[in-house]
Amino acid sequence: MKRKRSPSTLFLPKPVALISTAHAGRDNVMTAAWVNVVCMEPPQMAVAVRESRFTYEIIRASGEFVVNVPSQDLWRAVDMCGMVSGRHQDKFALAGLTRERAQEVGAPLVAECPLSIECRVSASLPLGSHTLFVGLVLAVHLEEGCMGEKGKVEVESFRPYTLNHREYWSMGSRLGNFGDTASELEVIP
Repeated sequence: MKRKRSPSTLFLPKPVALISTAHAGRDNVMTAAWVNVVCMEPPQMAVAVRESRFTYEIIRASGEFVVNVPSQDLWRAVDMCGMVSGRHQDKFALAGLTRERAQEVGAPLVAECPLSIECRVSASLPLGSHTLFVGLVLAVHLEEGCMGEKGKVEVESFRPYTLNHREYWSMGSRLGNFGDTASELEVIP
């Protein structure tokens, strides 16, 4: 039996990402768990950011951001980037992360992250405590060691993880393929 709870942001799991930004000679990297794909054609991603955050200011000014998806071994660096502000500290240095030049935007990629997605803001929507920034995907960078056949991401090599109730969790093991049930039931010709 389910219990009714007060309205909240209880949605699990949440993907973990590092959002990197840059403008006017300053850059920053912020931990985000409120990030996701929002459109396939054209490819777009969104991230929700509080107005009080330094990252908010930089995205507003530059109109760009990079979604960097870390592997499990980076969880401590990711956690650090979510605990301090980049207004007065170099979070790249503090967390031991390396800036890598992007190809389409001014914000740096995080070199240690196996996946980096360069985005230009296509829309923003103030929602209350957060503003949703939607970004048109301009370029995708995937570590070669995480690429399998036909460019498919090898999750075992990549090792992304999630945030659940303020705890970092590994994704676990593969359960099956998209469409397995339809093919078993011969629903799809």
